[in-house]
Amino acid sequence: MTSTTRRAARASRQPVVAAALAAALALTLAACSGDADAAETSSDGDQAEQAGPVVIGVVGASEDHWRIFEEKAEAEGIDVEIVDFTEYSLPNPALSEGELDLNQFQHILYLAQYNVEAGDDLVPIGATAVYPLGLYSRQYDAVEDIPDGAEVAIPNDPTNLARALLVLQDAGLVTLRDGGSAFATEADVVAEESRVTVTPVDAQQTALALDSVAASIINNDFLADAGIDPADALYADDADSPAAEPYINIWAVRAEDAGNELYLRLVEIYEDPEVQDALQAASGGTAVLVDKTPEELQAILAEVEEDARNR
Repeated sequence: MTSTTRRAARASRQPVVAAALAAALALTLAACSGDADAAETSSDGDQAEQAGPVVIGVVGASEDHWRIFEEKAEAEGIDVEIVDFTEYSLPNPALSEGELDLNQFQHILYLAQYNVEAGDDLVPIGATAVYPLGLYSRQYDAVEDIPDGAEVAIPNDPTNLARALLVLQDAGLVTLRDGGSAFATEADVVAEESRVTVTPVDAQQTALALDSVAASIINNDFLADAGIDPADALYADDADSPAAEPYINIWAVRAEDAGNELYLRLVEIYEDPEVQDALQAASGGTAVLVDKTPEELQAILAEVEEDARNR
């Protein structure tokens, strides 16, 4: 995208976001609209000026760490606008199309899957944390208590679905064909060797499903709103394992903005101890903070994208 095209795209954001708000009533997309004219960058990616708010797409904007982040950015003279999404499928296309400047809602594996399927080239410029993915139940206190043949709800977006299946396999509840992979689907569940059946549902519905299923795999994003304590997970994966690298949550930008100093400064502001403490509180103390350079994150992304293409 040329600078002229980018400016035109940014100038058109207000009607685009306004239209998105109207559509949100049907799509359950909660967004804060506004006129966004983000920082122009020079040809080498350095910050030139901030002509308007930097627009950031997130999931869970009501959490305290975003308020603290905004305050600290404002203290440095950086105007940010947080746009809240409740559907994972929306922030990446919005970023690609110039409606957002950055987003921060996904892990590397999710971004790799999106890039490969959409033919896009969004890249990570900062890491946040790995969040263990947990299994929760209102009816049972331990994995062993879940009866044979019980139903378990899992997120239906491809990357979280695969990770959820691997969690269930590690917990001894399902067996996956050939041991499973980061791209497994419910079709890979070997029914005759599994203790439970799985039902993929929208990620935000996994918590609501607890009233009608034996257990659910629930992303951290939806625990607080459902009044669920992360410590109550019956089982969770190991965030410190090298195998968890694809699940590092990231800040993503368009490839042309990978060197934007303003955006990189926002990543640094997010790493402020006060922001990080609030992030930990929001996660119930489960977040495993990650310190990796943009280059390291982009290398991991490239490997995962290659795996996705070859699967």
